[in-house]
Amino acid sequence: MIRKFIQNLKFAPIVFCLFIGSIGFSQSIQNIQNLKVDELSDAQIEQLITRAESSGMNELQLEAMAREKGMPASEINKLRIRIAALKSGNSEEVGKNSTSRMNQREVVGDRMQSDVFDSLRNSDPYYNLSPQQKKIYGYTLFHNRELNFNPNLNLPTPESYVLGTGDQVLVDVYGASQAAFDLTVTPEGKVMVPNVGPVNIGGATVESARSRIKSSLGQIYSGLNGQNPNTFLQLRVGNIRSIQVTMAGELNQPGTYTLPSFANVFNALYLAGGPNETGSFRNIQVYRNSKLIGQADIYEFLARGNEKGNIILQDNDVVIVPPVQIRVEIEGPVRRPGLFEIKNNESIQELISFAGGFKSDAYKELLVVKRATDKDLRVDNVYSKDFETFAVKDGDLFTVGGILDRYDNRAQVSGAVFRPGEFAISEGMTVKALIEIAGGLRGDAFSNRGTLYRTNPDFTMEVLTLDLGDIISGKAEDVVLMREDILNVPSKYDLKEEYYVQVSGEVNRTGVFQFGENMTVADLITKARGFKESASNANIEIARRVKDEIGGQIAEILTISIDENLRISEEEKEIILAPFDHVFVRKSPGFQVEKVAYVEGEVFYPGGFTLEKRDERISDVLKRAGGLNNYAYPKGATLIRRTEFYKTKTEENIKLDQLESLYKNTIREGDIENAEAEGKLLERLEDRMELLSQEEMKRNKNASKAESFSEDRYQFLEEADSTVMEVATRDKELIGIELGKILSQPGSKYDLILQDGDIISIPKELQTVRMRGEVLYPTTARFDASRGFRNYISRSGGFTEQARKSRSYVVYANGDVHRTNKFLFFNFFPKIEPGAEIIVPQKPKREPMSVQAWIGIASSLATLGILIDRLSR
Repeated sequence: MIRKFIQNLKFAPIVFCLFIGSIGFSQSIQNIQNLKVDELSDAQIEQLITRAESSGMNELQLEAMAREKGMPASEINKLRIRIAALKSGNSEEVGKNSTSRMNQREVVGDRMQSDVFDSLRNSDPYYNLSPQQKKIYGYTLFHNRELNFNPNLNLPTPESYVLGTGDQVLVDVYGASQAAFDLTVTPEGKVMVPNVGPVNIGGATVESARSRIKSSLGQIYSGLNGQNPNTFLQLRVGNIRSIQVTMAGELNQPGTYTLPSFANVFNALYLAGGPNETGSFRNIQVYRNSKLIGQADIYEFLARGNEKGNIILQDNDVVIVPPVQIRVEIEGPVRRPGLFEIKNNESIQELISFAGGFKSDAYKELLVVKRATDKDLRVDNVYSKDFETFAVKDGDLFTVGGILDRYDNRAQVSGAVFRPGEFAISEGMTVKALIEIAGGLRGDAFSNRGTLYRTNPDFTMEVLTLDLGDIISGKAEDVVLMREDILNVPSKYDLKEEYYVQVSGEVNRTGVFQFGENMTVADLITKARGFKESASNANIEIARRVKDEIGGQIAEILTISIDENLRISEEEKEIILAPFDHVFVRKSPGFQVEKVAYVEGEVFYPGGFTLEKRDERISDVLKRAGGLNNYAYPKGATLIRRTEFYKTKTEENIKLDQLESLYKNTIREGDIENAEAEGKLLERLEDRMELLSQEEMKRNKNASKAESFSEDRYQFLEEADSTVMEVATRDKELIGIELGKILSQPGSKYDLILQDGDIISIPKELQTVRMRGEVLYPTTARFDASRGFRNYISRSGGFTEQARKSRSYVVYANGDVHRTNKFLFFNFFPKIEPGAEIIVPQKPKREPMSVQAWIGIASSLATLGILIDRLSR
């Protein structure tokens, strides 16, 4: 109960002060010109933002109001940086990279902003502290939510604990005799022991109280005394008493606090919020009965873990935190920069110790101190030999410098050496020795000319040209290195264009290949994976660059022949490839890719037929298909042909499909492994499929760039009519044929020559007619030879109001199209045959003329009338 009461009580002053502080701060937006941003905590900046937004102001408007009210520009800039840092979720880095943060301002919703602040509260245990407070060493100790200075009441009572009024003393007697006593210390300092009487233990330690009670109980339990006792006594403290301690001086929440009697000085300081910004951390005084009984030093605890002055408090003790006497600041590359309190007898060495020591990049030989004199400011240099004797003064600012960002014994080497990089040089070291340390020159090193870049004392650069070959051989004088020298050894390949040769045409792998000395065409074709089946080996061209030619010649063309085994004739062995040669392997004139036409429908043998010759016609293929059967309808026969928009498979794609099929059919099923020959074949197939896949990906990438031509070509169609665009870009189209005339007159003009992918479709006898477009009920009707165009339109409900009757047309079963003809006011509609489709188009949409258009026409007519009248006169 006491513990719970104390835990509830200890937060009361903190909550009250925060409440009062929030009330006062809420008015600060109206007096924003008086704010000192460095003295505001992150929580107070958050309150300022929330208060401004509740008033309908964003950040820019808040800055404008502050400027109007007279807030200094420097404070406005600090406020902008703090707000940007808070909203970016990185308040610890305030003051660093401020320029980039100023550009991070963005408008966020209330919910997002709340999430940012909640995240900061959870991640920063010192969210409520101002930057100035965070700089004071030791200040965060009593404001860290992760630390708890509450006394632990579950520990055994120490033997040195002094008993006082209200303490519960539990006495257990065991052994030959047994008894238990629950005693409470009275205000007079006594406990009433049954059958014995009062025993005075007030002000005694636990050890002394045990001895007194044992002596008193020995009067009725004789076994407690003697050299061989058979009865024993145990004394322990139950509920401990509470004490009142007054916390005074430079504290965040001074006052009188009720504490458990186990509490020490640090427990009391934690409840009082610790010393404030002007309070001392080194001279915390404890007074008892108007006498100074102890002094606590928080720095000793933080730096060395020493709790010498952290004594146990007693009732009515007074803890006083006096103002700080000497506080100095240290900045620069130390482990813990900030504000530190120094005692009169302490030196700079202790200050450095409190700051955690120097960082690795700190210049430790000299500190620069800025201090105030009676008249003005001054700067002193403090050398390391004076760290122990230099007198520290309140307000001193010590600045630790960094080491120079330069090397005093470094040289660098780059280029054609085996180990380029940075190396240490010694007195008198030369270029030759540096090259040896770098592993020596590589084989491609251009040793005739090396470059040494040297930095002069005035930071200008000097360039020394060296003949490294002569230096290494001893023919030329070696050069002594200096600090920051950079030696560059060029490669032969850095000084000339990269050599290559190229092959195109009918080889398995086209492209650019590395050039090699004494390289022949056969060598290049071998690197290109050999000839394709379609290659001609009798007419291979080599295109060679020409130089210094002013007569107009662009290239030199050489022609050679080579057999399938890549053997060159004797007279052509002398032709060696030169850098940048381009070899063309032509396609064999007699090579033809297989072309297939298809017959579907009412023939005896439908399917695909390979074209035997280039001028094979429809009648030839139908003859191979067995001719028409008894159900064929010749008038409905159609030829379906691919357009330029049909995406045909490339030769490489077809070959890839064939290799994949071969690979799949070569793998044996079940647990039987492939034979060794089959395994080698599978490996070759995998390599070839990967190569073809890469070639196809490259071709598709290039083809996608050329697609814009077709889009531009038909752009006008898309703008005019989407239907026309759809028809114009179809990948297949119907060609009307007259099959009866083809069969009766083979080889005539009606008998078309077939192309790859053509489909001859021969349907059964058709008995219907379809009506589509602008009719009331689009439908399909039974064909009747006695009915005409208008009769079929009537069977579909007639024309709609939007029908364009004069533009109606009929698509016949064989793909032919006949339109409606018009003479004077009469429409002559096409004849209807079985399988025909009647299409009635829609009238074009016309926009009504605007008033301005009518006025323009009227003006033009009036002008024309006036002109005619004048001419007639």
